[in-house]
Amino acid sequence: MDGFWTFVDMNSYFASCEQQERPELRGLPVGVVPVLTDTTCFIAASYEAKVFGIKTGTPVWEGRKLCPHIRVIEARPRLYRQIHDRVVEAVHGVVPVHEVLSVDEMVCKPWKNEATLADALRTGQRIQDSIRDRVGEWMSCSVGLGPNTFLAKVASDLQKPRGLSVITLEDIPAKLLGLELTDWPGISHGMEARFRRHGVTTTKEMYQLRMEEMREVFGGVTGERWWKSLRGLHVDVPPIKRYQIGHSNVLAPQFRTLEGATAVVFRMLEKAAERMRHEGYHAQRLEVHVMSATEPFWSRHADFLPCNRTGRFVSLLRRLWNPPVKAPKSVGVNLQKIIPDHEVTLNMFDDPRRADLDAVIDRLNARFGRAAVTRAVALRAAQYQSHERIPFGKPTDMR
Repeated sequence: MDGFWTFVDMNSYFASCEQQERPELRGLPVGVVPVLTDTTCFIAASYEAKVFGIKTGTPVWEGRKLCPHIRVIEARPRLYRQIHDRVVEAVHGVVPVHEVLSVDEMVCKPWKNEATLADALRTGQRIQDSIRDRVGEWMSCSVGLGPNTFLAKVASDLQKPRGLSVITLEDIPAKLLGLELTDWPGISHGMEARFRRHGVTTTKEMYQLRMEEMREVFGGVTGERWWKSLRGLHVDVPPIKRYQIGHSNVLAPQFRTLEGATAVVFRMLEKAAERMRHEGYHAQRLEVHVMSATEPFWSRHADFLPCNRTGRFVSLLRRLWNPPVKAPKSVGVNLQKIIPDHEVTLNMFDDPRRADLDAVIDRLNARFGRAAVTRAVALRAAQYQSHERIPFGKPTDMR
């Protein structure tokens, strides 16, 4: 084996960012929410809150019952992105960052001249020290070492917070057998039920499956990749194909009117269109939906020739947007059926000046701040700063 892959997983990231930036929160149970309302759920909980049974997905009202003195903090997406950049720099100062997987996870491949387990353990410790010294004393991570990125991720989950764990080829499968099926990344309760339908209830039984049986459980080649990864083999995973670019938003209380939802949905459309141009795509369908706690789900869509123009999308949304909803709780808009720019045949009736206008607006927003230039219909939402996108996914999606 050519050394150990190193997986870096930040501990309770959003909550830790808040505690780092606000010392008065340190040592206290903290829960981070997308909006300040008891009808939403926590998107992160500090370790002090987790002691009371609060975790990601716990409703706020339930969290207050479990821990009456919990500090409920509204998310600050811009802060989390800024700290993410500093964390990446701190890690990269120790070892090359092979891939940033999300705002709080990354994978590294140590130098070939540092291939021993002792080298890898020293690297892991240096990563933890670098993050603490260069980002902040309250920012911690768990580091996992393994023969491939999959098992390095599993190792990072073995000890939290501030863990430094390793899975070697010699540890397979003995060190894995104590894991529950749902302890494995990617095995949800739904996937666990699928395993159970195939007579598999433990990690040991999963490991004993033949490759063909694993393919059957997963319904395709993913099962073959799992079978190989479990045995410490390196697996090349093809890039995930994009099918849509969009945004959804749980509305803050002051936006839970048709007027407020309108401002938010048009602002999200502007952001989605800008992201799509930045990533080099055109869309062929626009979809919009509204959810309410008391009224039926509403959605509409429209198909069109390949397009990447914000103005055209806004015109289409104006035609679609007539939800019979008095108390919207969340809204979403998606640009679907996307195709790369190089596959698009230009429409001879398009005015190229409109594309130039979008490019100018994108540059102005990049230079002076998002929503520096926005349409009047979205102005109210654009001025409400907390409607920035919470960065759950890849940094390339955090636009």
